[in-house]
Amino acid sequence: MGKTVIHWFRRDLRITDNTALHAASKASESVVPVYISSGWKNNHHWTGSNRQSFLCGSLSALDGNLRAVGSRLVIRQGDAVAELEKLVAETGASAIFYNRDPDPFGRSVEERLAKTAARLGIEIHAFKDIAIHERREVLTGAGETFRVFTPYSKAWEKLPKPPIVERIKKLTSPNISSLELPTLASWGLPPAAGGVLEPGEKAARERMREFLDRGLARYGANRDIPFGRHTSRLSQDLRFGLLSIRELHQACLQKADSLDAAGRGSAMKYIAELVWREFYMQILWNYPEVLAQEFNPKYRGMKWPGTLANFEKWKNGETGFPIVDAAMRELRETGFMHNRTRMIAAMFLTKDLHLDWRLGEQYFMQTLVDGEIASNNGGWQWSAGTGADAAPYFRIQNPWSQTKRFDPDAAYIKKWVPELRDVPAEKLMDAPPPGVRLVKNYPPPVVDHSAARDITLELFKSSLS
Repeated sequence: MGKTVIHWFRRDLRITDNTALHAASKASESVVPVYISSGWKNNHHWTGSNRQSFLCGSLSALDGNLRAVGSRLVIRQGDAVAELEKLVAETGASAIFYNRDPDPFGRSVEERLAKTAARLGIEIHAFKDIAIHERREVLTGAGETFRVFTPYSKAWEKLPKPPIVERIKKLTSPNISSLELPTLASWGLPPAAGGVLEPGEKAARERMREFLDRGLARYGANRDIPFGRHTSRLSQDLRFGLLSIRELHQACLQKADSLDAAGRGSAMKYIAELVWREFYMQILWNYPEVLAQEFNPKYRGMKWPGTLANFEKWKNGETGFPIVDAAMRELRETGFMHNRTRMIAAMFLTKDLHLDWRLGEQYFMQTLVDGEIASNNGGWQWSAGTGADAAPYFRIQNPWSQTKRFDPDAAYIKKWVPELRDVPAEKLMDAPPPGVRLVKNYPPPVVDHSAARDITLELFKSSLS
C-alpha cells in the first residue's frame, strides 16, 4: 500500500477504539482524516438544528484531538463520493478507510464509492465499528434473520465479541487545504435548543464514567422514571461515535463484576438496551422497506384518520394530557426525551390521535439530538403496533395511568409544563371532566382516551379484515 491513505470520518468522531482509523494508521505512513459535510440547505427530512449543532461541536472537538496527536481534520462539503475522488487526486492516496454505515442511505454511498474506487484503481477498506454485531452476523439456526428480540438477544450474547483497538497516539498527515469547520449557518439552520448536552469525545467519556460510577447499579430500578437523571444519556454519543460501543459494553461487564446481585441485574438490563439498538439496526439492514412501510405486512395501507391540527398540538405540547405535553416540551427545549415518555408520546400520537407513525418518526428525527434512524423507526413502529416485537395492537397505554406509575409526584410534568406547577399532583393523575381545564391557561384534553381507544381497536380490526 502507498504511503498515504484517507480515513473518511462518518459516525465515528473519535480517536479512541476507532476500527478504521486504527487500521489506516497501521497500514500507511500518512493518513488524511476527512469529514465530508452534506450540502443540503435550510431543511432536511431526517435532521435539524439540535443534531447538527451537536455534530458541529463534535467535529470541532475531533479536530482538536487530531491536532493533539500531530494531525488535523480536513473538511470538505458536497457529494461524498465526488469529494473523496477529488481528495485522492490531491493527495495521491492509495486507499480509503472507513467504518460502515447501517442505514440504507449510507450503504448506497458505499456502493457508489466501491465503483469509483475500482475505476480509480485504489483500494477501499470498510470496517465494522458502529455495532458489536452487524448486518447478518446474528442469525437463527436456519441462517435466517431474527424478527423477534428475545431469541435475537440470546444468540447475540453467545457470539464472541470483537476486541478494543488502541487509541491513536500519533498521526502524520499531509498539509492540504480544508474548509472551515461547519456551523449551523452552513446548512442555513436556526439556533439549536438551549439544553443540548456538551458535544465531543471528552464530554462523552465523562458521561460514560459518571454513569458507570453512579448510575449503572440503579439503572434497572429507576430507568423508567422520567424526572431526574436515571439513564446513561449516552445515546447521542453512540449515534455520532463519540464512544465505542465495544468499550462501553466491556466497561459495563467489568463494572457488573464489582456489583452485588441486584447491581449485576441492573447492568444486564442496560446491556439489553444496547442489544435492542443492534436488533433494530439489523432489522433496518435486512428490511430497509421499514422506513416507508409497516414491518408487519398485515398493517400496510392502514388508514390513519387523525387531523394535522392535532399533530400541531402534539408537537407544541398542547394536547391537554400533561405527561404527553411535558415530553414534547422537553424535546423542544433540550433535543432529548426520556425513553419512557418517548413511548407514551408515540403511542398517544398513533393510538389516541390516530395519526400516521411516519409523521412522528420524522418529527423526532428532525428534533432529537440522538436521532438514530434504526432505533427511531423501531421505536415508532413498536408504539404504533406495526413493528418487530410490537405490542399487540390492542395493548394501548393510558397516559393517565402511565403518569400515576412513572410520575406520581408530577415532578416531571411540573418541570416542563409550568402552567401546572400549582396544581396538586393527584389532580394530574386522572382526566378532568369533558371540556374542563385543569387551569385557565392550559387546554382541556384534546380527546377522550377511552373513546379514542375504541376507535383504534376498530382501525386495526378493519385493517386485518
